[in-house]
Amino acid sequence: MPILFFIVFIDLVGFGIIIPLLPFYGEFHDASPATVGLLMATYSFTQFLAAPFWGRLSDHLGRRPVLLVSLAGAVAAYLWLGLAESLWMLFAARAVGGFMAGNISTAFAYVADVTPREDRAKGMGMIGAAFGLGFIAGPAIGGLLAGADPVHADFHTPAFAAAAMSAIALLVALVTLKESLAADIRRRLAEAPRQPRLSMFRQALKRPNVGLLIVLTFLATFVFAGLESTFAMWSRRQFGWGPEQNGYLFAFVGLLSAVIQGGLVGRLARRFGEARLIVHGAAALAIGVMLIPFSHSLPLLLVAMVIAGYGFSVISPSLTSLISLQVGDDEQGGIMGVTRSAATMARFLGPAWAGLLFETLGRDWPYFGGALVMAVVVGLGLHGLKALHRPAVGAAKPAGGQGARERP
Repeated sequence: MPILFFIVFIDLVGFGIIIPLLPFYGEFHDASPATVGLLMATYSFTQFLAAPFWGRLSDHLGRRPVLLVSLAGAVAAYLWLGLAESLWMLFAARAVGGFMAGNISTAFAYVADVTPREDRAKGMGMIGAAFGLGFIAGPAIGGLLAGADPVHADFHTPAFAAAAMSAIALLVALVTLKESLAADIRRRLAEAPRQPRLSMFRQALKRPNVGLLIVLTFLATFVFAGLESTFAMWSRRQFGWGPEQNGYLFAFVGLLSAVIQGGLVGRLARRFGEARLIVHGAAALAIGVMLIPFSHSLPLLLVAMVIAGYGFSVISPSLTSLISLQVGDDEQGGIMGVTRSAATMARFLGPAWAGLLFETLGRDWPYFGGALVMAVVVGLGLHGLKALHRPAVGAAKPAGGQGARERP
């Protein structure tokens, strides 16, 4: 487990390095705001397409080969990004990077293979912590390497640094990581029938409580992904910022998110319940993104980003937890897979939508639009989540795994 933690952390540092750089890289190659939105969406789009492939492959060949291949693919994608001399090369490099992004989901599957059920949450939390810590360090490193000048930023060094990070993770995995999935289990998984993802989506959305929660997950991620993808362009026009300032701000928001999700959300959920936290988080995210266009000074911008970051950090785990509480143990994997797919879909549709608003209506409209969407989420939450609450300890589990289940 410590080796897997290190691999995920190093790889996510490399991923985070690119976040504050990419919008400036796109505009350097004469991309319009709408095109930058599509560039930011490309990674998640190809990741969404490739996820079932990597899942089936890891069940058939094992977790280790998929981790190694995906890390090698990340190295190649970052090198291509650093060598890009045109806009189409940027798109191609990000498309390859997204397609090869099978390592995180495979890492979670690896944890499930090697931990007993009673330690599963601890193992998943360790990988989640590595993910969060890597995403905190990455943007700060990327911004520092790229520099503060939005016009003459260093677009190559951060990409090569990201490639080096993934190469280190690849070498560590190659030398130290053992296969976690036994050969007999791989054969059984390979022979098991698989339900098409579209069919799983339809079935999940038809379930009264689960369907609503998945829709809310999509909308919250849609808005926050739109904020992430357009903020560097907005800050450049509002404050003259370059990658460095954006990197520090993204790292700050990442640190805030880690603190909230690591220590605060659990206590709030026990006191108020996930349903109330969803409405509360949606309202905070709406207020935060609405304040961004009115932020003409750094202190006010920090207030806006703290409120928005807090809102998303509260609503995201609350939605995941409440979805989990609505289904039986035998349905957890399928429903969580559908939920992750919905979030990934939002991460490519949100940037595309936000970039289009930025270009056609003005730089402030991705945030006005995002606030409106989150107001809809608040309304849906108030109307649709009244009957949902954290079940009391010792409550009977409904037959057939339907409805809320007892929390262990």
